[in-house]
Amino acid sequence: MKETVTVESIVRGIEQGDRRMLARAISFTEDEHPIAEEIARKIYQQVGHAYRIGITGPPGAGKSTLTSGIARELRKQNRTVGIVAVDPTSPFSGGAVLGDRIRMSELTTDPGVFIRSMATRGSLGGLAKTAQEVADLMDAAGMDYVIFETVGVGQGELDVARATDTTIVVLVPESGDSIQAMKAGLMEIADIFVINKADREGATKMKIELEMMLKLRSTHTRINWLPPILETVANRGIGVDKLVETVSRHRTFLLEQGELEQKRSLRLQEKVRQLIQSELSKNFWNPRRKELFQAKIKSVLEHRLSPYQLVEELFGIEE
Repeated sequence: MKETVTVESIVRGIEQGDRRMLARAISFTEDEHPIAEEIARKIYQQVGHAYRIGITGPPGAGKSTLTSGIARELRKQNRTVGIVAVDPTSPFSGGAVLGDRIRMSELTTDPGVFIRSMATRGSLGGLAKTAQEVADLMDAAGMDYVIFETVGVGQGELDVARATDTTIVVLVPESGDSIQAMKAGLMEIADIFVINKADREGATKMKIELEMMLKLRSTHTRINWLPPILETVANRGIGVDKLVETVSRHRTFLLEQGELEQKRSLRLQEKVRQLIQSELSKNFWNPRRKELFQAKIKSVLEHRLSPYQLVEELFGIEE
């Protein structure tokens, strides 16, 4: 007999920590199915418990291995962990290339860890479009921590900083030559720097360069938290325990300074703005406006009509 799945059964399952129902809700969310919004509305009161960690940096920095190591350390503390692993989009199916899932395979049998690989689907900020909604579902399912591992596009990493409470920027000794190019973005988003694969040549030089950059930053800005620079060899588990301790220290700092509430308030404000934009867009494109748009776009392409004039005409049509 085929199981009947309702919004109520999915919500109830999420609140009870049912992994099957959580997976179904995530699938609805990724597909932007109408049922996803109803689920999000009903589970919202359960959201807000999980601490969110972002792990970003250039490709090849060992982010997946480090994510696995952090999850294992948190599990030693009996904490439950959700992982949102954002992979590049497959050019054939539009889905995630499941590299991260394969690299984290040793965690998949742990009942206290839930991993979801997601496709970027054209998002340029290192996170998938619906990554935050997926994190909310994991949060509502009782996860103590949600870790975002980004695709690592290198420059457009502001999304992960907005989505998380603590942002970890992972580099490797070979990243030294590219630090100057990435400097501005890294300085803005990093709460913790990690030099992974620190057993390789050049790790000490990179640490010195980062320290110099941070000192320069602190002389120009008023800062209460100076991002620490840690060294790890994630594939051997070296330094990961200290990294988890540092995340905990940063969490305490945010709480004491009142900055955790501020971060989450800004995140919520951004979410509300996005929902308003989405709702306005849906309501704007009625059949008459769509028809006018298609009829006039050629005039815009031929420079007989400006985009501004077309927008004025579109707004001139009554609902």
